[in-house]
Amino acid sequence: MEYEFIHDAVTGSAKAKFSLEHQVIGPWLEIEVGQSTEKLSLILNAINQIESGKSQEKTIAGHEYSLVLSYGDVNIQANAFNGDAILPEGLAEDGINFDSHDSSSCGMDDFRTLLLSWAKFTKT
Repeated sequence: MEYEFIHDAVTGSAKAKFSLEHQVIGPWLEIEVGQSTEKLSLILNAINQIESGKSQEKTIAGHEYSLVLSYGDVNIQANAFNGDAILPEGLAEDGINFDSHDSSSCGMDDFRTLLLSWAKFTKT
């Protein structure tokens, strides 16, 4: 998973840029986690509960994105995502996979490293 953290030149806010395959994680970090120590702690605690076997799966619904944690796997999906949506014929013929822009998955270890890096970057 390739990513880069930057500070917006105008607002000074923290931004996260990800490779195309994982691009949903950037806005999720910015919107749902931001600089919230409480949100970060909630997610890290959920990871610990899953890895210790106390929980099989945890879903953390946010305003715009939901996070689903299961043993070894993390999935972030836009709340507005509807896999049954029918694309206009012209777009469907182009073969563009719009679904890949609404969700991203990664491994639990990479995700924990990402969260700790984000916390260090935003100094939460």
